[in-house]
Amino acid sequence: MVGILLFCLTSKRWFESLSAHHFTLPMNPLVTAAWLARRLNDPNIVVFDATLAPPGTTADPHASYLVEHIPGARFFDIEALSDHTTTLPHMLPTANSFAAAMSALGVSDTMDIVVYEQTGVFSAPRAWWMLRTFGARNVYVLDGGLNAWKAADLPVGSAIPHRTPATFHATLDTAVVVDFPALRHLLANQEQILDARSAGRFQGTAPEPRPGLPSGHMPGAISLPFTTLVADGRLKPAESLREIFTATGIDLTKPVTTTCGSGVTAAVLYLGLEIAGAQSLSLYDGSWAEYGQHPQATIVTE
Repeated sequence: MVGILLFCLTSKRWFESLSAHHFTLPMNPLVTAAWLARRLNDPNIVVFDATLAPPGTTADPHASYLVEHIPGARFFDIEALSDHTTTLPHMLPTANSFAAAMSALGVSDTMDIVVYEQTGVFSAPRAWWMLRTFGARNVYVLDGGLNAWKAADLPVGSAIPHRTPATFHATLDTAVVVDFPALRHLLANQEQILDARSAGRFQGTAPEPRPGLPSGHMPGAISLPFTTLVADGRLKPAESLREIFTATGIDLTKPVTTTCGSGVTAAVLYLGLEIAGAQSLSLYDGSWAEYGQHPQATIVTE
């Protein structure tokens, strides 16, 4: 009887240990290809290819997705999922619109979601930020993206997956989204504004990729091109990121608002700041596409 009891207790502990291992989620928003590969057949995990072509390029990320993607991955079309009632690019849609789109894709806000891009670091953090901002609980970025997946000799496919529609409950986290009036308040109070655009665009010596927009920057903003955070197609380690932000003059214990050209690479800075341990973050969704043409904006060149 004692032997049976010990067996049952041991089995229970083994099962609990196995379950805990299976469902353990990383604290870091980055996950490795090996981590994803182990969980790829989990019905509670969703994978998205969130590649977006930079402005002024002719690349077709969706066509590339159709040729090859991580098995089971869907395409997270940032452009299609944006607000089309405004002329500003890539603005967040309404919560209802986003919820309907995610639900139709078979994604709920309680699922574990991994986003990646086909090469480099550019747009996957924007998808990560959108999903998080609308209430998805567990969202991660695949470190190194599709290139890292293939470098690990993991399979790719071209089949388009289909999922049963789910229910995504979307609630906008207004604390992390900054609009123009809020930005003016931040600037007036000399809060930390971190700009992800290139140094030339920030200084006003290089043109903006969108026609008609002047280059330059907001008064008091700090320049940190998003490419500074990237090496070999992935974000640098947390300690390196902390060193970069500190050297740039950013106090990680105080609020930081990120901005860029259209709110996409601002999310790269946002992700890097979170990994580095920043305590209070927000993102100016309109970014320079709005600010650069706003009649009440002050533009600095130097």
